[in-house]
Amino acid sequence: MESLLSIEQLDIAFQSEGIVHSAVENITLHVNRGELVAVVGESGSGKSVTSLSVLQLLPKDTTIYANGKISLSDSNGGFTDLLRAGEAAMQQIRGNRVSMIFQEPMSSLNPVITCGKQVMEAILQHRKMTVAEAKAQTITLFETVKLPDPSAIFDRFPHQISGGQKQRVMIAMAISCKPDLLICDEPTTALDVTVQKTILELIKQLQLTENIGVIFITHDLSVVGQIADRIVVMYKGKMVEQGFAKEVFLQPQHPYTKALLACRPALQPKGTKLPVVSDFMEVKNGEVIAKNFEKPVTDQTPISPLRTTGEPILSVRNLNVWYPDKRNFLGKTTSFFKAVTDVSFDVFPGETLGLVGESGCGKTTLGRCLLQLLPATSGSIFYHGKNIIGLGKNELQILRQEMQIIFQDPFGSLNPRITVGDAIAEPLKVHGLLNAKQRKEKVITWLEKVNLNAGHYNRYPHEFSGGQRQRIVIARALIMNPKFVVCDESVSALDVSVQAQVLNLLNELKKEMGFTAIFISHDLGVVNYISDRIMVMQKGRIEEIGLAEDVYYHPQSAYTKQLIAAIPKGFTGG
Repeated sequence: MESLLSIEQLDIAFQSEGIVHSAVENITLHVNRGELVAVVGESGSGKSVTSLSVLQLLPKDTTIYANGKISLSDSNGGFTDLLRAGEAAMQQIRGNRVSMIFQEPMSSLNPVITCGKQVMEAILQHRKMTVAEAKAQTITLFETVKLPDPSAIFDRFPHQISGGQKQRVMIAMAISCKPDLLICDEPTTALDVTVQKTILELIKQLQLTENIGVIFITHDLSVVGQIADRIVVMYKGKMVEQGFAKEVFLQPQHPYTKALLACRPALQPKGTKLPVVSDFMEVKNGEVIAKNFEKPVTDQTPISPLRTTGEPILSVRNLNVWYPDKRNFLGKTTSFFKAVTDVSFDVFPGETLGLVGESGCGKTTLGRCLLQLLPATSGSIFYHGKNIIGLGKNELQILRQEMQIIFQDPFGSLNPRITVGDAIAEPLKVHGLLNAKQRKEKVITWLEKVNLNAGHYNRYPHEFSGGQRQRIVIARALIMNPKFVVCDESVSALDVSVQAQVLNLLNELKKEMGFTAIFISHDLGVVNYISDRIMVMQKGRIEEIGLAEDVYYHPQSAYTKQLIAAIPKGFTGG
């Protein structure tokens, strides 16, 4: 195969306030034309730093390239040293010969420019053609990436299309100038499994039909198992393993790779404790020491399905949540957006009910309506036999001592101006429970429960990792000792090993406290692992409900079958 990109012994460091911090060390990586190389590792492993160095997008005033070389081959048999190329040369390479699909399409797309014009801008920058020709090519690209009604999406702004559609617009922009190398930085993180499958298939198809090289960055090995030719595993700025996909999946050599493969919930029986990285290795004086992993003796007996008999703790009957969609010139609503339509179900004491479906199906709206954070249009929500719809402010405040929510985005749900200790203590303060000294003592107890410590009390949210922030919002929700908890996509964007830690924590706390939970997610594998029953939603309605094992292994609905078929299975090749 023809070599396209060569990274040799690359060292990158960042300088801050006179202190030099190493980011990646001794990275050697090669990508051939028509080859997809997956770079896998958790947050902070150096994946994105390495890819951004290829396009010279790291801040020049703080980045130090201590050693190494990045070479991009050209059609004449020569190569360009990207580390020493000037800005003018890099402008001709970026978006033209090397393109990148960034992790978060909403923040990568300009919110005040239509999707079509943003793609046209890239084409007009590098290709000699008229505006009309660029528009025609943009619409053709939208067809290529399978966007519905390409002409209409051309004139829409980013906020007017779904997350999966925004990601396809980004892909269209990245391939608009037919690059030799496409860098995909976590392009499917937090996307629905069906949308993720479509994006993966599209990238693989472009690799094969256009004979381009692809670097696919992800934190989840299972995502790339079916599309990668070779896999590179990174850990704390170093490459710890690389090889053909089949070799890495079937015969992993490094303990970190073994941990990434083992900690996926779909591989573990219900009720068992998920393996984590520390079960496979430990780091002493900067050296990785492998451990002989043995399944813990405790909590390894698969649990029996919870018996859903007796009086439910929560009963929902004919619930509707509608929003005005269109109004006439008099201001009267003429049509509604029906987020939740005619939903009825029961939740029993001690049960974890999984709520699964794609983005926009009404999961989060339903979860928030159950806690009366959003108003219901009609229907009933009975909590311990009492209809909570229409309760006054004072009655709701009393009720919320028993009903809590763990929000999807922990960083967005924590006030950046107050310490995490004060954030966790806030519910106690609002409800007038305990004095200041007692509240602090209880917060410290809860910090320890979620595997943090008293030293974290006075730190601010930005000083923690994503997994740590998720533990903080869990502590804040559970410090009130609630009877009913809604977990809204609380592990969706976490690294797989951190996800395993948070799921283990939730299981331990649920066993200790005995609360009832609704666990919302778009990932059926995670939902099956943690739930007693599963409820599937589509377009605001309940599609299917039953015991977790029945829904997961014997789905009745065509939509549920589609969701399960889209779950990444890891390596399935020969």
